[in-house]
Amino acid sequence: MAAQQIKIGIIGGSGLDDPDILENRRKTTVTTPYGNPSDVLIEGEIQGVKCVLLARHGRKHNIMPSNVNYRANVWALKQAGCTHLLVSTACGSLREEIKPGTLVIPNDFIDRTTKRCQTFHDGAADSPQGVCHLPMYPAFNERCRQILLQTVKELGFNVHDKATMVTIEGPRFSSRAESNMFRQWGGDLINMTTCPEVVLAKEAGLMYAAVAIATDYDCWREGCESVNVQDVLKTFSENVEKVKQILVKAVVKVAAEDWSEAITEAKVCGILKENINVLLTTPWVASENSCQM
Repeated sequence: MAAQQIKIGIIGGSGLDDPDILENRRKTTVTTPYGNPSDVLIEGEIQGVKCVLLARHGRKHNIMPSNVNYRANVWALKQAGCTHLLVSTACGSLREEIKPGTLVIPNDFIDRTTKRCQTFHDGAADSPQGVCHLPMYPAFNERCRQILLQTVKELGFNVHDKATMVTIEGPRFSSRAESNMFRQWGGDLINMTTCPEVVLAKEAGLMYAAVAIATDYDCWREGCESVNVQDVLKTFSENVEKVKQILVKAVVKVAAEDWSEAITEAKVCGILKENINVLLTTPWVASENSCQM
């Protein structure tokens, strides 16, 4: 059996949605049963590997975390033919050993969001039928995680090989009591975007892994300043090029492997099953009953 063709979606966070990483790029405007994604899809290649780039917060970074249409983003990338999603995210550190500027490859999450649709099976007429009780262990695709880890190490960057990401609703940062509570729960990092993105990717049958940049210590440390936007942006900008290098090199590594069996298993686990072939070949107008972001 021939290896299944790979196409890799890249969801970029703040400053990590640079289209220049793609060759032969072109823009595509799409819509989905769940509304419009955050921005146009930018399709192209990285060393011959087909890729699709999407700016999570829009190219103007004008969409706050609660208003990101996560379902439309994931659906649009699946509809474009993606088999994998490699994403970047900025986050706060809940651990002394994860210093600002450190790269982390998370392996689990705690969801503290309150306003976001977590499934494509929402009961709307245009949505997949039934209820999807999705197992979320493992939360991230382990093969993709290991490829990202190997890539970071080959590039000589410091990295933590696992972490539990706490996702809060935002746009505000945590109180000190909340930050300490998340530490007691076993959280290592904190951000505003991993959930429900990771959940929807798995439901859609996509192999998903993330590169996280720790930009600050949140607000749990005694005697230190609380997190602020200025410090976050400063640390982030100092590490953007590292993450670009990681994603570009990891894309080639992912494409070099045979994912046929894994892709088939992911489709069975997720929503796609018999429904997806019909849904992705039908002209769509967003339903009034769909959960809009």
